[in-house]
Amino acid sequence: MQYKTLLILTICLGGFFSTHGQTYGKYVNPFIGTSATGHTFPGATVPFGMVQLSPETGNFGWNYCSGYRYEDTTITGFAHTHLSGTGGVDLGDVLFFPFQGKTPQHFTSRFSHQTEKASPGYYEVVLSNHNIRTQLTASAHTGLHRYTYNNAGKSHLLIDMQSGLVEDAEQLKEHVSEGSITVDSKSSLSGYAYSSQWVDKKVFFTALFSKPFTGHHFIDGKTQRRLVLDFDTKPGETIEAKVAISAVSIDGARKNLVAETLNKTFDLVKAQAARTWEGYFSRLKSEGTDAEKIAFYTSIYHALIQPNNIADIDGKYRAADGLVHQSADKVYYSTLSLWDTYRAAHPLYTLICPDKDGQMVESMLQHFNVAKLLPIWTLWGKESYAMIGNHSIPVMVDASLKDIKGFDREKVFEAIKTTLTTNKNPKYDWNLYIHYGYLPSDTVKREAVSRTLEAAYDDWCAAQLAKALHKTADEAYFSKRSKFYVNLFDKSTNLMRGRLSNGAWVRPFANLDSGQLAIGGDYTEGNAWQYVWQVQQDIPNLMKLMGGKKPFAAKLDSLFTMDSKVFGKGSTLDVTGLIGQYAHGNEPNHHVAYLYTLAGQPAKTQRLVRQIADQFYQNKPDGLSGNDDCGQMSAWYIFTTMGFYPVNPADGCYVFGAPQLSKVTLSLYDNKRFVIEAKNLSVANKYVQSISLNGRSYPKNYITHKDIMNGGNLVFVMGDKPLK
Repeated sequence: MQYKTLLILTICLGGFFSTHGQTYGKYVNPFIGTSATGHTFPGATVPFGMVQLSPETGNFGWNYCSGYRYEDTTITGFAHTHLSGTGGVDLGDVLFFPFQGKTPQHFTSRFSHQTEKASPGYYEVVLSNHNIRTQLTASAHTGLHRYTYNNAGKSHLLIDMQSGLVEDAEQLKEHVSEGSITVDSKSSLSGYAYSSQWVDKKVFFTALFSKPFTGHHFIDGKTQRRLVLDFDTKPGETIEAKVAISAVSIDGARKNLVAETLNKTFDLVKAQAARTWEGYFSRLKSEGTDAEKIAFYTSIYHALIQPNNIADIDGKYRAADGLVHQSADKVYYSTLSLWDTYRAAHPLYTLICPDKDGQMVESMLQHFNVAKLLPIWTLWGKESYAMIGNHSIPVMVDASLKDIKGFDREKVFEAIKTTLTTNKNPKYDWNLYIHYGYLPSDTVKREAVSRTLEAAYDDWCAAQLAKALHKTADEAYFSKRSKFYVNLFDKSTNLMRGRLSNGAWVRPFANLDSGQLAIGGDYTEGNAWQYVWQVQQDIPNLMKLMGGKKPFAAKLDSLFTMDSKVFGKGSTLDVTGLIGQYAHGNEPNHHVAYLYTLAGQPAKTQRLVRQIADQFYQNKPDGLSGNDDCGQMSAWYIFTTMGFYPVNPADGCYVFGAPQLSKVTLSLYDNKRFVIEAKNLSVANKYVQSISLNGRSYPKNYITHKDIMNGGNLVFVMGDKPLK
């Protein structure tokens, strides 16, 4: 289907839901990011829900992190769990596939994008092989299926607990270590699987069908993980299934089904999902063109798919120790892609759903109570140790300093202090770090520079919370550590450079070569030019190290005007969205365009953020420049269109850029509103002429979180020329 058709389809779908009270969801296009490197999925889910019921077009490798690629022409089934926009492969659990006739050797069907429809909480497609119309919707813990068998003949449904998203075909055969499906009655099933991919996890399910099946048989011998159900149907007859999942037990799955969907129709659950999404979309009411709204509300949609509450309806959840625990508030968040989302997604949550952000912090504390280490990158309650730093720390500090409720700040600090002083994280030896004031490249063979810089930022965050809690000694200790980045600054190149344990610089200095965990190197998914700016906690001193604001800005100029290509043997998959050596497709650069504002050249920020927004956020399947990374890419866009961005995500300040929408109204708690207006906004008028807050000229280059939460009116006056 052509991209223009996709736009029309999205708007038409929205028009349908508007009759059910939906206003903003009509601008969401779930197909954005489903092609190229976006790694999003088009299926049905609700905000922060446990279920992501979505089609799969392949199982194997990095291309199928979400299970679906728009480029494909066949569907292999519909599974209940998926990752949105990640660079890691896992999930794809409890897969269903409808078919007619004889049991095939390979369960696939051709499909056409012309028959696909997707909107928040809903997905539809026709499987061409047997003309089976498939409709999917979801609640938090339950996926609802509706299959219309349009042809005559025996109808069947495969339930597959062996399937999953893995690296290769061999892993698919063995990634499930234990599991089976049980036929409970002529209209119900249950089952479980213990699998190992990115993390080890347990998945349980129960399924209830609208019509009794007339027969069943397993197609995998004694393991009994792949079951085919038989139905007697007439042409055009519909079979529906309600499928609840749990990480705790089959009984937990049954409770989830009873509580959420047992006595509800498919159409009612679909309408409720749409209304739930609408409740979040309406917290950011925007004005602008349809194209601008599609980019904006699709970004909100992607930003709220995760983290996922994996606690059952009764509050039970399975934690990092593999055991079942109880949550008093019946929530336990996982899918915490913190290396990405600490930058903008979590600051966004503090504005539009602070109650959820507080629950996420409490979940991080619950994880610490079991693991004795704060989360790094958790999936289904388990730690994957993916990426570097420990960026639950800025999330927790940010929430603490913004006085968000739902957790104990003293316990937060103690968890942070323990995490940053005991060697539980395999990527950090704190004794080594403190002894040298950096991680030496001849001892830490991979990512030594990036790991040092990101640890220094976490240290700064720890110091700020210590200060707020009047812990003077701890504040001094972590403040000192937060300056360790200086030890890797090479004044001869004005770049962050690897250093050996004897103090010598790493030679040769291949400063443009991208690093990747698999091959070594001093940088994480980037190079020295992209990582020198990873001093979010101390930009003024970084300017000083470079010789002042003018040399600092000149260095930025070089970054954006160098050759736009990837050098060396690093990860070309993650280093994408290039403007010069600025890489928008990966997170370490997300704050960099805003540094011009701090260097006294705001017009360059204003020009660049429009270029990035227009170039890398487009209404088409390959419209994202890189992995959406659990909403971080989308959160950048949301902040940028409002006109500001959290350069330092834990200091409570948002640095000004230039708004991309004529008006956005934030609905805050306590019935307050914060309205952002852009007067004279147009493609030509991309430069800010003046800024006022509540009718008074606003002289700062940032706005505070407190200013926003107090409510009011922020007005940008736009023009076609930069101010001198």
